[in-house]
Amino acid sequence: MYSMHAKRKPKKQPRATVPSASSATTRSETTAKHLNMKTEVQMIRGSDNVFEDLGFSPAEAANLTVRADLLLDLRHYIHAQGWTQAQAAAFFGETQPRMSNLLNGEISRFSVDKLINMLSHAGKRVRVEVIATAA
Repeated sequence: MYSMHAKRKPKKQPRATVPSASSATTRSETTAKHLNMKTEVQMIRGSDNVFEDLGFSPAEAANLTVRADLLLDLRHYIHAQGWTQAQAAAFFGETQPRMSNLLNGEISRFSVDKLINMLSHAGKRVRVEVIATAA
């Protein structure tokens, strides 16, 4: 008969000796030296769009910002109603896993159109505002 136990490697035995106190002192002194070192922290002011700061192109960053805002509005509406994912899914005509995606902020799974349609179904009016930027 074949047994898996026969193939296992033997466990390593714990060390019989304890590190000396002098080596512990050396390590703590080394750690203290690192903690006392002063490092300069450089702060960079971000833009108005976190997605641009993360490296997305300006067009994609604008799209992600719109979707994020719409998604947050939908999440707020669902939470204000006190609905479960299943209740929200029934209201919006979606599946429960789809509501899970929405409530977990999985922005890539929703288009701007889909989010606007869901907000409209909830009785919310969506208005898009275009603002000229300085050249």
